[in-house]
Amino acid sequence: MQELIMIITLLSIWSSLLMASLTIAGAVHFWLVHSKKIVDIKPLDRYPLVTVVVPAHNEEIVIAQTTKAILDLNYPADKIELLIFADNCSDQTARRAKAVLQMIKYKQRDARVIVRHGQGGKAGVLNDALKIAKGEYIAVYDADAMPEKNALYFLVRKGLENPEKYVAVFGRNKTRNAKQNFLTRCINQEIVVTQRIQHCAIWHLFKIGRIPGTNFIIKKEYVKSIGGWENGALTEDTDISFKIMQSGKLIALAYNSEAFQQEPERLSDYYYQRLRWAKGNYQVVLKNFKHLFDHSNWRVKLETFYYSCTFFWFNAAIVLSDVIFIANVVSWIIHIFNPHVLIPFTFGESNILIAQLLLFNWLLMIILYVLQITTASATQFGQATNQQIWLALASYFTYSQLFIVVSINAVISVSMDKLLHRDGTKWIKTKRFAD
Repeated sequence: MQELIMIITLLSIWSSLLMASLTIAGAVHFWLVHSKKIVDIKPLDRYPLVTVVVPAHNEEIVIAQTTKAILDLNYPADKIELLIFADNCSDQTARRAKAVLQMIKYKQRDARVIVRHGQGGKAGVLNDALKIAKGEYIAVYDADAMPEKNALYFLVRKGLENPEKYVAVFGRNKTRNAKQNFLTRCINQEIVVTQRIQHCAIWHLFKIGRIPGTNFIIKKEYVKSIGGWENGALTEDTDISFKIMQSGKLIALAYNSEAFQQEPERLSDYYYQRLRWAKGNYQVVLKNFKHLFDHSNWRVKLETFYYSCTFFWFNAAIVLSDVIFIANVVSWIIHIFNPHVLIPFTFGESNILIAQLLLFNWLLMIILYVLQITTASATQFGQATNQQIWLALASYFTYSQLFIVVSINAVISVSMDKLLHRDGTKWIKTKRFAD
């Protein structure tokens, strides 16, 4: 039985490494192709009206900067409608946003602040915006996400390449407080890998896109046709991404569109943010798991399989490998003093082979982890430094291990929500910091 558990665990982890290797290969090919292209800002054939929506819950620290960044976008001013929702705020979010709109240079802009006291969280805000938006597209920026000057231009340009198929377009997000401390430096590495490796690879290989929480556009009429966003969803972006794929439409990647978002600077803020994300993703996976066995779109099946592997199978395999490792170490120490105690997880009479396998497995994971980070860093100006390599090694033994803790807690929390009929949509707001 012990040997079977070890074989399953090792094969599972090697499968995850194979999947990660495929992702890296796809990303490398993507960047080799696009590195030869000259990025220019040329006039578009047309400039569709875009309604920019900013959901803001107690965002007084960052809302003014974000509002200015949106109003200063390199996109025709008369083609932007800005709706800032001060959602159930108990601070000065609305007042500070209105102060920006009252500035002389912005007074004539089509922009307003809406004080909201409704339910549904961010998804509820987006559904309220859907009812009043005038734009052909709805663009979403979180209150802490400052778009780069050409961010919206690149999103729209990509959408106009194939307006029938590309019903949504997403860009990339970068950490604006990356150098604040060790935690933000690690988060920055994670985001660079996610944005420059994973997103680029799956779009390049399979034309699969994932709507992020910020810096994306989506066709208003299309959102209405699928019933809008799911009120109260912890990860409304993942949920609507599955709906889009299920309909046979695509979420296109505009890799040059960038927004700078603020990341948690304290471990507790990070933990509760990622717990919310993990719970939301588990809920979406469980909701869509049935599509693995029906006649759904193949992209839905592939994405469901990917999420299921990441959050269930591979995570469970890592936990099992940790259990095997700890059990063997503890038994080996006891065996020194009491020879009658046997080491539980071995192949044959000796523990040498399993030790070699675990060591090889461990080295593979570290090498691939560092390779992902260095490859991603090499595609972004200013990221490829020796310091990033040492940081990658340090984060492997510290930061990356938090994902296991968060994932286990998320599984327990989702299960208890179901068993006790608790409201699983409540979440703790991520604290913002002044730049």
